[in-house]
Formats: sequence, structure tokens, C-alpha cells
Amino acid sequence: MVPHLITALTGPINELEQRVLESMPAIERWFRLEWMEHTPPFYTSVDLRNAGFKLAPVDTNLFPARWSNLTPEMLPLAVQSAMAAIEKICPDAKNLLVIPENDTRNTFYLANLAQLKRIFHMAGLNVRIGSIDPELKEPKTFEVPGGERVTVEPVVRSRRRLGLKDFDPCTILLNNDLSLGAPGIVEDLHEQYLLPPLHAGWSVRRKSNHFKSYEEVAKRFGKMLGIDPWLINPMFNMCGEVDFSQGEGMECLATNVDALLTKIRKKYKEYGINEKPFVVVKADNGTCGMGIMTVRDVRDLDGLSRKAKDKMNVIQDGQEVRQVIIQEGVLTNERINDAVAEPVVYMMDRYVVGGFYRVHADRGTDENLNAPGSAFVPLAFAESTRLPQPGEKPGASAPNRFYMYGVIGRLAMLAASYELEATDPEAEVYD
Repeated sequence: MVPHLITALTGPINELEQRVLESMPAIERWFRLEWMEHTPPFYTSVDLRNAGFKLAPVDTNLFPARWSNLTPEMLPLAVQSAMAAIEKICPDAKNLLVIPENDTRNTFYLANLAQLKRIFHMAGLNVRIGSIDPELKEPKTFEVPGGERVTVEPVVRSRRRLGLKDFDPCTILLNNDLSLGAPGIVEDLHEQYLLPPLHAGWSVRRKSNHFKSYEEVAKRFGKMLGIDPWLINPMFNMCGEVDFSQGEGMECLATNVDALLTKIRKKYKEYGINEKPFVVVKADNGTCGMGIMTVRDVRDLDGLSRKAKDKMNVIQDGQEVRQVIIQEGVLTNERINDAVAEPVVYMMDRYVVGGFYRVHADRGTDENLNAPGSAFVPLAFAESTRLPQPGEKPGASAPNRFYMYGVIGRLAMLAASYELEATDPEAEVYD
């Protein structure tokens, strides 16, 4: 099913789409050269926002967990990409161990595991799912929507290898974002590939590092394409120590929010944009749509309610927020059946394999859609036989729009590659 996109592209994004389509050979060559120098993350999903005058990534996830939202038509791309990724890492791989989140009660998450297992099985691997949850003592089988069954088994650590009873994998795929840190059981493995690496986990990773890398990528790409990088880059500031529960660091937060709002107003004036600027204050680590606040006026910070402070103070697994990133807010002008929507692009290795729209009927164009009540509609990659059509009128073709989304998604994936290289604890450091 192809979603009905109510919003037509106009203004700067229309021009950006035209420039992207006209430059397709140059863009693909640019990416090809980048991937000769840098290793893409094993798999990635990117949340995008299309404001009509700006298209930018707002979040990049290195442990994507919505694979079940991909349609059957998207699976061949995912399988081919999985084959390419595994061939580069461990060509003679036979067994793959998937390590899930510890909480496997969510049926949607279990469906995600079933889809991952299907993809890698079709890529030619024996796939089993092994939990590092110390509470799991014996295999448990769950039924997921559609009648499929998923078995989760307790992992076994022997010497310097990790596996299951009678199952020794060459490659271990983490689908657990390690928000609470890497447990010792996954450290110091011998001749086993752990993907993504441990320093990709949210106990180490910081969004500010990612968007600093993305800013660099956007500048280089913008120069190559001859566009203002602001059209594809969300500006940001950050604030060090913040304690919402005690009200500490709020002056630093207010100063940086005000400075960023001023920069956005200047850009809006330059492009003749008649929208009210806003920023999004987020925990600098973590996901799941927690620890996020929209600020339209710096004075809003003075009147934060106790409930709002509590929501900002703690994210998943009860972690306290002590660092925040202040990100330029990007409106979303996409609509599906009158509900606000944002595209999410899924990639494996260096390839776009599909995606979906995150849709929320009760949220506004300037609000976070990754919240309870959101729904998911597959992207139009279901039209697998239709490639981008450079000759078509900009803004009129779904495949053209999705090609542009894939380009921006790959820029964010490339930024994640830069980020992981810069934060790799085992990388050689030269004076």
C-alpha cells in the first residue's frame, strides 16, 4: 500500500528535490567514495522531518527495532543488503546470534525480532535469539501477531565466546541499545564480531556528537550540491550539567535556547518563512521518545511545571538526565489522512531498504511524534519497480520524494560512521 501524501512539495524543498534528482550521478559517486573511506553502521534508522522549506534528520538510531513495519515488498532489498553486510564482516559466517532488549513482553518488539530472524535466515544464516537478561533461565517461546512464534534463549558465556547451548555464532547482532551500559558478558569476546560495537550503545553515545558529525557531512554535501547546508541540517546547541529536579543548570539552558532561537529567526527571515521558530530540548542520550520538550519562547522555561520537570529528568530504565542537546525544531508538513506524519528511513550496510511513516493524530506539526498513540504506515518503496524519475515535475512523484528522503537518511548514516570512528576506544590516536 502506498500512503496518500496530502502535502505537495513547494518552495525551497521543491528546488532541493530538483537539485537532488539532477545531481543523482554526482550524489551516488560522492557516497561511493565516502564508503571507500568509512565503514557504515551495520543497520540504521533515521527520523526525518519535512517542513516544506527544510528537510532534516532529527534522530539517528543504531539499534533500529521496527523492522516488522517493513512490507513484504521491501524484504528482497533487506535480504540483499544483509548478504552484502555479512560478506564484508565474516564471509564464511554460518550462525548469527541476535541479542534483544531485555524486556520482550511487547508483541510489536517480538514481531521485530521475527522479521530480523527472517531477513538473516533468507540471507543464508542460522539465526537464534539469545537474551542477556540475567532473569531468563530457560528458553521462552512467544506468539506474535500472525501466529508466528519467537523463541528467546538464555545466552551462555564460555571462555571468551558468547553463544547458546550447542550454538556457536561467528557474528552477534545487538538489537539492545545498552542504555544501562555494556554488561561484562558481552565484553572481551574472542574471534566473534559484535555488531554494532559496544561504544554505539546509549551508555556511551551522545546525540551532540552525532549532530556535530552530521553538520560536517551536511556542509560537505551542500558544497558539492551548491546548496545552503541549513536546508538539510538542524542547528543545535548543548548544555552540560542540568538537573531538572533541583532546577540546576537552567540558566545555561535558557541562554543556549535563546541563542538558538535567535539564529533560527535570522534564517527564517533570510528565506521569508512566516513560521514561529521553536527548539526541541532532548536528553543527550537515549531514545524511546522520552526526555523531550518543545520550547517556543525562552520564557517558557521559567514556568515549567513539576510534571514537566519530572518528565525531563528521567528517561528509559530510570536513567537521570544530566546532559541535553538543544536542537532546532523542524516542522513536519507531511499528512496522511489528516494526521501529522514523519518519514523514518531504514538502512542496512550502506543501502536504503525501506521505511515507514510515523503518524500521530493527536500531535501538532511542531511536536514529537514518537509517543504513545503513534501508528505506522509503510513508505511507498512498495512500488519497487518504480525508480526516481528525474524528468517529472518536482513535488509530484512519491518515488522522487522518497529518493530524496533516502539521500538525507544516508547522510545521517554517514555522520554516524564519522561519529563511531571518532568515539572508538580502540582507535589509534596520533599526536
